[in-house]
Amino acid sequence: MDVLFSFVIVVVSIIMLWKGADWLVDSAAEIAHTFKISDLIIGLTVVAFGTSAPEFAVTISAAATSQTDISIGNVIGSNIFNLGFILGGTAMIRPISTSEKLFKRDGLFLLATTIFIYFLFFGINGWTDTDSFSQVEGSMLFALLIGYVIFLFVKKDPPEEVHPSSANLMSYLYFFTGLVMIVAGGHYMVEHATIIAEFYDVPEWVIAVTIVAAGTSAPEFATSITAAIKGRHGIAVGNLIGSDLFNLLGVLGLAGMINPTDGLDQYIHGSVVLLVLMVGLTLFMIRTNWKISRTEGAILVTINLVRWYLDFAG
Repeated sequence: MDVLFSFVIVVVSIIMLWKGADWLVDSAAEIAHTFKISDLIIGLTVVAFGTSAPEFAVTISAAATSQTDISIGNVIGSNIFNLGFILGGTAMIRPISTSEKLFKRDGLFLLATTIFIYFLFFGINGWTDTDSFSQVEGSMLFALLIGYVIFLFVKKDPPEEVHPSSANLMSYLYFFTGLVMIVAGGHYMVEHATIIAEFYDVPEWVIAVTIVAAGTSAPEFATSITAAIKGRHGIAVGNLIGSDLFNLLGVLGLAGMINPTDGLDQYIHGSVVLLVLMVGLTLFMIRTNWKISRTEGAILVTINLVRWYLDFAG
């Protein structure tokens, strides 16, 4: 009965995360629109950070309670999920137009960041029992995020068109209400996903990179699908690239600052390697004809399905 109750709470938590992020993103976009910022910049910052709020809530909650596997696993798993299921699934529904600026500025920075994190975790020798993630390393990642955001707004792109709406009092109310729902949903998801994992004797790492990652990535999925259908490709792909950067630099950085760890699970090594390869493949797809096609989207989804199978089978 306790496990059944936990399943119900996880479902309710996902709904809270989804709706809370929906309100947060809509209201934050209205606030950003008053400053006449381009779709790509909005996607990379306001929308990406808003949809990453569930990952932030789950990861920081897990870090604060010393659940290291869920803390780091949620970030890595969510990023793989973003590039695999969400970007791939979105492209299968409607091919996504890309740009040279997205590739050279934001995509290459994401690749460099992912490789940098691999070496922070594992050095040049790969995984060992003594691998760690310190407060200093977490602070370095967070400082990189601040620098990247400042750079984007200093060198901001001009808007492609006049934005349709501006912020009002209700925009700010929805913003803070959505934030509260996201934080509460993230807390309860971590707590009850752990109960389910213990009952079925499933490693916390597997739960983190599958069920929790999928649940916290739901806002990115809804946002990118909607943006692509409406032809707002800057928001669709910028949301995912920006979300991945925020997860790696902001969420993971803060997690390291809150609760550094002296031992990283071997599963983390394999998933970080997969993430590096996924980012590289995504950049290749962005560059080919400046569009992510349906076929390329299917490839990304297939890779994620295989990875999920191996996680559960292993």
